[in-house]
Amino acid sequence: MTTDRPARAVVAGIPPARSVDPEPPGRPHPPGPPGPAHAAPGRRGFLAKAFGVTALLSAAGSACGLLRDLLLARYFGADQGTDAFLVAWTVPETAAPLLIEDAMAFLMVPAFSLALVLREERPHGPDPVRQLIRATLPWLLLALCAVSAAAALGAPQLVALLAPGLADPALAVTCTRITAFTVLPFGVAGYLGSALRAHHRFTAPAAIYVAYNLGILAVLLTCQAAWGVRSAALGVVLGSLLMAGVLVGPFLGRLRAGRRGPVRRRTPGQGLVLIPLAMLPVAAFTLTRQAQVFIERYLGSGLPPGTISHLNYAAKVSQLAMTAGILIVTVTFPLVARALAAGDLKAARDRVEKDLGQATAVVLLGTAFLMACAPSVVALLFQRGAFGPHDTAATAAVIRVYSFGLPAQAMIGVLVRPFFSLRPVVRRADDPRSDDGGRRLLDWYPVAAMAFGLLVTVGVGLTATARYGALGLAAGNAAGITTTAALLLHGLLLRGIALRLRRVLAGQARLLAAAVAAAAVGAPAAGLSENPLVSTLLGGAAVVLAFAALGAALGAAEVRGPVLALARALNPPATAAEGKLPHGR
Repeated sequence: MTTDRPARAVVAGIPPARSVDPEPPGRPHPPGPPGPAHAAPGRRGFLAKAFGVTALLSAAGSACGLLRDLLLARYFGADQGTDAFLVAWTVPETAAPLLIEDAMAFLMVPAFSLALVLREERPHGPDPVRQLIRATLPWLLLALCAVSAAAALGAPQLVALLAPGLADPALAVTCTRITAFTVLPFGVAGYLGSALRAHHRFTAPAAIYVAYNLGILAVLLTCQAAWGVRSAALGVVLGSLLMAGVLVGPFLGRLRAGRRGPVRRRTPGQGLVLIPLAMLPVAAFTLTRQAQVFIERYLGSGLPPGTISHLNYAAKVSQLAMTAGILIVTVTFPLVARALAAGDLKAARDRVEKDLGQATAVVLLGTAFLMACAPSVVALLFQRGAFGPHDTAATAAVIRVYSFGLPAQAMIGVLVRPFFSLRPVVRRADDPRSDDGGRRLLDWYPVAAMAFGLLVTVGVGLTATARYGALGLAAGNAAGITTTAALLLHGLLLRGIALRLRRVLAGQARLLAAAVAAAAVGAPAAGLSENPLVSTLLGGAAVVLAFAALGAALGAAEVRGPVLALARALNPPATAAEGKLPHGR
């Protein structure tokens, strides 16, 4: 018996097709309107444009999010009120990865992609995209409404579970009931964004966090004096509604631009099979990974007021160092998925190895900068209003401990994708392939790795918190996520992607050595001035120069290549002269 039999939905009327894989190179495409099957994701121009749009709008969203955190720090500081709000913020923080970034995308992007392929192969049959929407969207909306209502009604129990030692649980319950209403628009945004990405439309999905943070900022700026920290919770709700609203227009536009013309009668017994149970490993991994935040807030609730806020501000600053690295992986993920779908494990291995090097190089550069300049960065960003020097020192110390886990966070972002890109979340009803029990069992490997990492997080946190407070919690986070990354690196070999571990680890070691040396050079440079801006600029410049020089000297390809390219760009006369020598002869 296969795992999809207990719960599966057949989208009736979707015509069968011979293959969901892309056409091989050189093979002519079947007639039909241009769509995903005709847009080669491997084209450099397409990837460059997608990365550019995504990077630009993601940077804008991150900037708005940073401004949001600055206003929270300015208006409310780090006290029991912000602790209460941050406990309530656990709801949208959990819903966003589950419904937008991970689980929903891994489920619906392949589903819409297959529907689009079937639309092209059978241009006169019933539209499989519309049929897929009719089969999935109503049930999704119903489930989202139920979860949102359950979170609002169970807010007291949820707060008691997440933070039993909270100083102001009543305020946390009120904020939790407000933020519970974000579940529905988050789910809608994830669904519509997945559909648009399957249509190769990236602008609107990349803009959702800009709209989200603008909504929060609008309510904070206008209502914080009257409603206090509750205004932040109301802003989260408004931002989630704007997030979904940004996608509705483009989604309806693509739906109206679908197939038109005469429709033939469908052949009985043919359809597209959805496998809801295949979503469970992705959802479980996302929730297990998010559980690190639960653990921090649970243990932090028993520490002095403001501890949870210090951890939150430190996490937000630390995550900025990962933005560019994660964007690299986000854009190149379709290349890994396509190679695995085609059975080209060598191409997948090469792409994963390259992603590991590039993402780690970017994140380690950011880590070295934070290690060297954390106090000046925090003072520059947050130290004003209710956020005082004590908060700056506490947050900067947590950032430095957090930073030990940033390279592992980047590795997990790269390594987890090959596991879930092979998951059969959607298949044709007449697909003769049977489910492989061993393969399905291996789908749960990332969940087991993350669970083991959580045990390490809890163990280190409980051991170190009594003596070191927030620093002990941060150390547990770094230790747990590093353990998970090591397990995933080993598990990828079990998945059939034979990474050349000696080459990978040697490259990581070179980058790590360059980052450690760069941080050691940058820290004294940052200490030359007491002005936060000047200190940050001096330390940052020293870190970048040292990392570039040492990385290139150590032979790190991810650093040496850009350094040589920059050197050639800055010395065009010498390059031109060298190019003319052969012609002179």
